[in-house]
Amino acid sequence: MKPVLKSKMADEEGDYFPPTPRKGWSIGLMKFVSLLVVFMAGAVLGLSVSAHFHKYFSSQADLFFPRTLYTATCDRDCMSIKSFVNPSHLMHAMTDDKLFWRATMVPKMEDYPFERVPKVAFMFLTRGPLPFVRLWDKFFKGHEGLYSVYVHALPDYKLNVSEDSAFYGRQIPSLEVSWGSVTLVDAEKRLLANALLDFSNERFVLLSESCIPIYNFPAVYEYLINSHHSFVESYDEDSLQGRGRYRRGMSPHIKLYQWRKGSEWFELNRELAVTIVADYKYYAIFRKYCKPSCYPDEHYIPTYLNMFHGSLNANRSLTWVDWSRGGPHPARYGASNVTPEFIQALRNNGTFCMYNSRPTSICFLFARKFAPNALEPLLNLTSTVMGF
Repeated sequence: MKPVLKSKMADEEGDYFPPTPRKGWSIGLMKFVSLLVVFMAGAVLGLSVSAHFHKYFSSQADLFFPRTLYTATCDRDCMSIKSFVNPSHLMHAMTDDKLFWRATMVPKMEDYPFERVPKVAFMFLTRGPLPFVRLWDKFFKGHEGLYSVYVHALPDYKLNVSEDSAFYGRQIPSLEVSWGSVTLVDAEKRLLANALLDFSNERFVLLSESCIPIYNFPAVYEYLINSHHSFVESYDEDSLQGRGRYRRGMSPHIKLYQWRKGSEWFELNRELAVTIVADYKYYAIFRKYCKPSCYPDEHYIPTYLNMFHGSLNANRSLTWVDWSRGGPHPARYGASNVTPEFIQALRNNGTFCMYNSRPTSICFLFARKFAPNALEPLLNLTSTVMGF
């Protein structure tokens, strides 16, 4: 009798375990692999969807709280009401469309959930250096909390001022600007929009690098904050430089009798600043039809306010300028022109205007156009003539 051979599957005590059929083992392995594949696919899909929603909601949140604007030194208070109503950092990555949308949000509640002291936003539109920074710093000194400064320069220009200057860190994200084109209007709206992000800014003054103040800060502040009107020059001029710049393609939305001209250097209250930034319909018409030789910066805001908000406008500029010499640019004044008598003549030039429906001899708060070499003579006159 032949001995019975034990299988390799026998245990130490000789019990026999029949081998698992090879086919059944293969089916089990395939099921395991299938389940593993399904699990991994689900995990990948879940992570993808999660990342998509995170990116979407983060991009939407950036419109309200841009990370580069509000979180430069972010801590647990970076989403506080203070950061929202008074951003301390001006640089951000918002496009103009996003910036304008964000800037034109108007609270429905009349009361503020924080202590609001109305401020004046001084907005400087320049190509490069600001030669009168020292003069303006002297003007602003001692009045912190009552003003804000914004500078729109060429994109690659970096303003070089000391850390104790009112202009330090006050450049806004900018784009290229060409004289006589609609890009000047773009820059004006960009300045207004960035200034509107600070809910305490109540008045908005547009200035150039050649502008100077001719009164001290308290006088300028009280004049603007207490005014019932905004100050935008807007008049009808029947000439080639006035009605001659109107384009027929603007009709019927803008008609010839509505067309107005005025100085680019305006002053607006918050209500009108929001309205100007929010307008797209009439801005788009100017962008399409008001090409060079039309000069949209001299016509867009004057025409728009004349059409819809004339009663809120004093219809004059607060910036004195001398056009008596003719030509496309006003007279320019240098060091030899700056005397006590000249500055006094600017302050009291014999003209009368209306302020809050009453006549006044104080019609101009600023003046242009001054050459850089006028700085030192002007600094010598601040305390004796201009009062600061």
